[in-house]
Amino acid sequence: MNYQKELENKIEQLQKEQTVPKLLLHSCCAPCSSYVLEYLSDYFEITVFYYNPNIFPESEYTKRILEQQTLVHNMPTKYPVSFLAGAYDSDKFYAMTKGMEDMKEGGQRCFGCYALRLEETAKVAREGEFDYFTTTLSISPLKNAEKLNEIGNKLAEKYGVSYLPSDFKKKNGYKRSIELSKEYGLYRQDYCGCEFSQRERMNKE
Repeated sequence: MNYQKELENKIEQLQKEQTVPKLLLHSCCAPCSSYVLEYLSDYFEITVFYYNPNIFPESEYTKRILEQQTLVHNMPTKYPVSFLAGAYDSDKFYAMTKGMEDMKEGGQRCFGCYALRLEETAKVAREGEFDYFTTTLSISPLKNAEKLNEIGNKLAEKYGVSYLPSDFKKKNGYKRSIELSKEYGLYRQDYCGCEFSQRERMNKE
């Protein structure tokens, strides 16, 4: 499935309708959100939703959330971009990963993490009467865009809010995020965020 093409078709439809929908954008970090905000803020009124209970340690979480807020404040956009912080309920993440601690990154544990974060995003999108929700996660070459879109579409049916299809790494999206990170002097972490990905990275070193 070409999710980038689906997104382009959706944007083309919105332009014909001359509407500017409200989008709740789950963000994993400022660098990943940079290109996504540059791209989508021409077509949507965006609220960046920072919900990442997987991030370890808490000092890393704090560092990333502050970096995200700074980017939202500093980046010029056509339509307004606002910020919303979710709860740092790490206990929920560890409950979800029980029994999967030693799995390699990119497998079922990560898929559970996708679902955890996207479900909270869908709930908030419904409560806030947003038109769409989506996530920046697909910009990473290490994230499974097919699984992300599959989860997003299922949650859209469950919560009654449209999921915006995406594969933001396409059309040089990941490359552009690196350029924007340098332009804004953003902190770029060297592991996904959770304790298990940090441990795997350290073991490789």
